[in-house]
Amino acid sequence: MIGVGRGDGIVGATLVGTARRGAGLNAGKAVSARQRGFSLIEIILVVVLIGGIVAFAATRILGGGDRARVRLAEAQVQTLAEKVHQFEMDTGSLPATLDQLVVQPGGAVGWLGPYAKESELRDPWNTAFEYRAPGDGKPFDIVSYGADRKPGGDSVDADLRND
Repeated sequence: MIGVGRGDGIVGATLVGTARRGAGLNAGKAVSARQRGFSLIEIILVVVLIGGIVAFAATRILGGGDRARVRLAEAQVQTLAEKVHQFEMDTGSLPATLDQLVVQPGGAVGWLGPYAKESELRDPWNTAFEYRAPGDGKPFDIVSYGADRKPGGDSVDADLRND
């Protein structure tokens, strides 16, 4: 070390010498294989595996939404059928359309509605329920075409009908 004057009476110190390249905590020591870090390939592999697990778990959790919509549609079809029966008991006839459950039809005697809200006339896929009077071997049919919104299908695409 050499003292250096700054002109203000204070003497500072300057380190004289050369620094060795690679000098540090591990200077002069061989790094063992156990002390090495992870390679890029190993890190990418772990990230891909974790992503696959998360994707699998997400489909299992979020896939339950389709089953819930099917169950909700089944309940809505049955509830709507009960409201049609109530309309029939009050007026003595079946409604010509499901809209008559919401708004009193002209000339309907004994109508005590509204029996349903406008929003109740759509299934969980936001499609209007199909109503037919007379129905297929029954006084009336109420049908939801499921997630695909087309006749037929299976699983979440299956048609749902009143009993």
